[in-house]
Amino acid sequence: MRSLRKIWPPLAAILVFLVFWEWLVWVNGWPNYKMASPSDIWPAFWKFRWLFLEYGWQTLWRTVVGLLLAVVVGAGIGMIMGFSKTMRDALYPLLVGFNAIPKATVVPVIALMFVGAHDFNTILIAFMISFFPIAVSISIGLSTLEPEYRDILRSLGASNFTIFRKIALPKTLPEFFGALKVSVTLAFIGTNLMEIVEPHGRGLGHLFDSGKISADYPLMFAVLIALAVLGIVLFYVVVVLERIFAGWAERQET
Repeated sequence: MRSLRKIWPPLAAILVFLVFWEWLVWVNGWPNYKMASPSDIWPAFWKFRWLFLEYGWQTLWRTVVGLLLAVVVGAGIGMIMGFSKTMRDALYPLLVGFNAIPKATVVPVIALMFVGAHDFNTILIAFMISFFPIAVSISIGLSTLEPEYRDILRSLGASNFTIFRKIALPKTLPEFFGALKVSVTLAFIGTNLMEIVEPHGRGLGHLFDSGKISADYPLMFAVLIALAVLGIVLFYVVVVLERIFAGWAERQET
């Protein structure tokens, strides 16, 4: 019963959204080349179902690999900045400046630099667009670590690794998973930017571009829905991991 109470609110919200979307298209009399309705999208899904399965998998695995790379590199940079004020002062301007560059302008450059390396290009953009929140969250979590706890453990003979494992790591986990939820959606944006730009690309972004070229607007909207579904699935994978490793930080409802 408790699981049902957690499931039905999001399902109800999705149903209300779809009904409102259908009603909005109907009441305005919009043709499907202006705004496809949910009833227009399902035939497109069914017609291209095998392409959605194939391209959806390609988009998903590249996004996941880029995200994992962002976790490793972002966590490493965040730890360096969190434990060293000098490195924090030195690296923050570079990270902020890099993150301020619109990644849509970087995508063509990467595509030209590594022509034909579609998987590498896509993973690279997914990584570049998603590692910043992770690095910043870990840096903030470590730099705001209470010095009293650290001094007590050091007085008891604890090593730096023990201090990190006992205090710093649990302290940063809530911030880390919060940033990871943001990075999930950003990684999908990066993946699809490259899939759309690459002339011989694969993935849902390429399928969206094909729908645009052929003026198949229901297909374009179907791709957007598929991307949203993949994003939701990956987001809730992170939620499950958060409950496993940082469930103690979640406020319990009364």
